Amino acid sequence: MVTMTATPVPRTDTASDSDTPTEAAPATDTAAAAEYTAAGAATGAGAAEAVEALLLVDLQTAFVAGDEAVPDAARVLDRGRALLARARAAGALVVHLQNDGAPGTVDEPHTPGWELHLPVQPGPRESVIRKGEDDGFDGTPLGALLDGAGVRALALCGVLSEMCVAATARTALARDFRVVLPHDAHATYDIPAAAGISERVPAALSSRAAEWALGDEVEIVPRAADVTFTAPRRGR
Repeated sequence: MVTMTATPVPRTDTASDSDTPTEAAPATDTAAAAEYTAAGAATGAGAAEAVEALLLVDLQTAFVAGDEAVPDAARVLDRGRALLARARAAGALVVHLQNDGAPGTVDEPHTPGWELHLPVQPGPRESVIRKGEDDGFDGTPLGALLDGAGVRALALCGVLSEMCVAATARTALARDFRVVLPHDAHATYDIPAAAGISERVPAALSSRAAEWALGDEVEIVPRAADVTFTAPRRGR
């Protein structure tokens, strides 16, 4: 993940565990979300078949708390908590991906911004995998862990939509995993205006473009609440 060089920020999360957004989205983002939900209803989108694993991508303090957080951090944390609780209750495999940023970046290892923001419950079905690239499979034991547990279907949640979330999803698809991506459970930053190219692109639109660019193999569902979990075959 390309990371910023701002000073790491302290943990300030106060979002609830429910699937209800904790703060209103900008008007443009609300309209886009409403249009997307309506389109999903029209095409029959809804609850997905159960998955056996949850990948929480880079839910680190630098990206989801304080002044440097993605604009929709509260919502993504809300959804992340709900997904995590349901995955644990079902006995699904849970993997927290943690990015190791370069020296001087907000997610430099062992700095406050690098810390995972949601609590981990280490055990046979929950672990942390550190990574140095956008793709959570690149140079990590993620693939072996999923294969060893008999996982064939997984859900993703986290940041940044067009970078680590998308890169990890693409490799999962290439490895023949079934991939479910809840529309409201990933986020990114606004794309700044660029002279002669475009005005600022709101983060919500950037996230939508990122999931669309994954193609028709990924299963995009409107809400994290549409994702259900089951224990992996070799964990039953």
